Amino acid sequence: AAAAELQGKYQKLAQEYSKLRAQNQVLKKGVVDEQANSASLKEQLKMKDQSLRKLQQEMDSLTFRNQQLAKRVELLQDELALSEARGKKNKKSVESSSQLSQEQKSVFNEDLQKKIEENERLHILFFEADEQHKRLEAELRSRLEVLETDAAQHQAVVDSLTKKYTETIEKLQNEKAKLEIKSQTLEREAKDCRLRTEECQQQLKNLQAALGSRLEESLCIINEKVPFNDTRSTRYNALNVPLHNRRNQLKLRDLAGQALAFVQELVTALLNFHTYTEQKVQIFPVDSATDTISPLNQKFSQYLHENASYVRPLEEGMLHLFQSITEDTVTVLETTVKLKAFSEHLASYLGFLRKILPYQLKSLEEECESSLCTAALRARNMELHRDMKRLTAVFEKLHTYVSLLALPSTKPEGLLRTNYNFVFTNIAASLHGFHDILKDISKHYSQKATLEQEVPTATQKLITTNDCILSSVAALTNGAGKMASFFSNNLDHFTASLSYGPKAGAEFISPLSAECMLQYKKKAAAYMKALKKPCADSVPYEEALANRRVLLSSTESREGLAQQVQQSLEKIAKLEQEKEHWMLEAQLAKIKLEKENQKLRNSLSGHLTETIQEHSTLPNIAEQRKETTEKSLREPIKSTSLSAKHKCCLPTFLLCQAPDVESREDLIKTHYMARIAELTSHLQLADSKSVHFHAECRALAKRLSLAEKSKESLTEELKLASQNITRLQASQLFCNDELMTTKRSYEDQLSMMSDHLCSMNETLTKQREEIDTLKMASK
Repeated sequence: AAAAELQGKYQKLAQEYSKLRAQNQVLKKGVVDEQANSASLKEQLKMKDQSLRKLQQEMDSLTFRNQQLAKRVELLQDELALSEARGKKNKKSVESSSQLSQEQKSVFNEDLQKKIEENERLHILFFEADEQHKRLEAELRSRLEVLETDAAQHQAVVDSLTKKYTETIEKLQNEKAKLEIKSQTLEREAKDCRLRTEECQQQLKNLQAALGSRLEESLCIINEKVPFNDTRSTRYNALNVPLHNRRNQLKLRDLAGQALAFVQELVTALLNFHTYTEQKVQIFPVDSATDTISPLNQKFSQYLHENASYVRPLEEGMLHLFQSITEDTVTVLETTVKLKAFSEHLASYLGFLRKILPYQLKSLEEECESSLCTAALRARNMELHRDMKRLTAVFEKLHTYVSLLALPSTKPEGLLRTNYNFVFTNIAASLHGFHDILKDISKHYSQKATLEQEVPTATQKLITTNDCILSSVAALTNGAGKMASFFSNNLDHFTASLSYGPKAGAEFISPLSAECMLQYKKKAAAYMKALKKPCADSVPYEEALANRRVLLSSTESREGLAQQVQQSLEKIAKLEQEKEHWMLEAQLAKIKLEKENQKLRNSLSGHLTETIQEHSTLPNIAEQRKETTEKSLREPIKSTSLSAKHKCCLPTFLLCQAPDVESREDLIKTHYMARIAELTSHLQLADSKSVHFHAECRALAKRLSLAEKSKESLTEELKLASQNITRLQASQLFCNDELMTTKRSYEDQLSMMSDHLCSMNETLTKQREEIDTLKMASK
């Protein structure tokens, strides 16, 4: 213990030494910085002195120049007086002298005026430079004195610290020597302890061998005489199904429904509050529609715009929790797994509040700094500043206690059953605190809204937004008050109903045992229902599987045919539209053809005699055209370039004639019509095949999905089986532990009985000796 104390003292001194050493380094650095600053200030002082000397020299030169100019002015004035006295001798000389004197006067006056102005400007510059130099010199001297005093203080601190460090180093070295001596003694004691432990281990081996022989006897007795009693063990008793309290379950479901309604009301109010706060940020103190708001408020409104993704999950989590509480389940904290999801949603909303809190506080501070904010409005803003911090703190408390309530369903060692009442009480107190904070926020915000209405730049949009925020805060306050009173009124029921367990047992051991208990309850209920209902005639598995495959294939073929019909109808509609389009094109082409024929007839009117001679050859040409059309109808695939062949085969004279043009167009038309019919037939055949293949692929995909689902169900059953195996192995290990404990208890009882028998034998021997002595005495 003394060594541990010394070690602790040594560590503390070492820590202090390291701290002082770090402070010494900081102080040294500060002294060096101050010395550098003082040197730089001295250099600046020298530079200022040099500039002052230059200015003084300039001033002296200017004064000398001014004196020269003054003397020159005096001389000029004397000359002017003399010239005036000499005047009036003759008219011409006077006029000439007056003109010269006036010109000289004007020149001298201008020169004098310039010199006076320059002298005045130089005087002003000199005075300003002198004043600035004096001020800088005074500041630098005061700063130099302060820095010298600081440097002296730092040097004194450094000296004292170095002295203290040397003393602590000497003390630590002395203590280190003492600790080394103690460590040597402790090593000797450790060697002695090792020898003793070896002796104890040998004795333990001997005892284990002796107990092993006695364990076999006790196991035989236990297997023959002691029955298995699962109520003696809390682990096994936790797997027993407790008595089903239907009234309690209905009451809990009713309470969960009321809590869900309150949470929905709170969620709606929170959504409205965040949304209207976002609108308020965008219109006050700067309206985003007329001017750009600050980057802080832009970021704040962007975060507020995401409020639904954090607030909506609270309602969903409470809804899932309400749906998990049914009439058939056993609802305790170990079985309410959905409470963990609600706690996670509450944690995400708390993170959202923590994220927007600094922006909200900075936004209020920025609003206080604006010119529109009065003293009263600034006071209300600071009150809201404090209220928002308190609101986030209350949500942190609620999240802490709700997460504690969710621990028994995941980590049972995290919350003991004796603390359930404490956690529920704190949740009720936090809800009441939440209600009080919301009342303060409502009061302060109403005062703030009335003050903002008095601002001259207040718009109708701002007034309506403030009214909406006040209504949402009022709804939030009412919802919080209802929830707080609801939780306080049902606090005893929550504490009693969410902590009961199996009969003659203290508690559920773990969430796994609670889950197993619910599975056993479902199996028991299913077994009871199966006993009441007669067994129906079942279909053989192979027959049912074949019927199912036929049913699936028939439904797939029906769906495929329906899709094919739908596609055919769409194609028919498209073809009708294309038919109308091509009919219009054909009419336009006919009109163009008639115009071309008319032109050809006009051009060929002069060649009438030649056309009469060639009428005899036209029937042969018509017969040839009929044969070619029949061939094109019989073999449409081979006649892709029929029009080109006809153009090449026909003579150039026939191509220029109008009847030949019409017959050629007819041949081309028949050829392309036959080609289009053939391609449409091929296209329909390909469409039917593709639809058939698509239906087969869908049927195969359906079968594949069913096979995957069956595979997943089988894997889940395999997982459950492996979990059951691990549970059985754990129970077997626990049984072994129980057997070891019972074995030890029986061994203790046997040792006590053997001691008792020894004492009885001693008393019997003593009694026999007394009887023998009495017999000898009687003889």
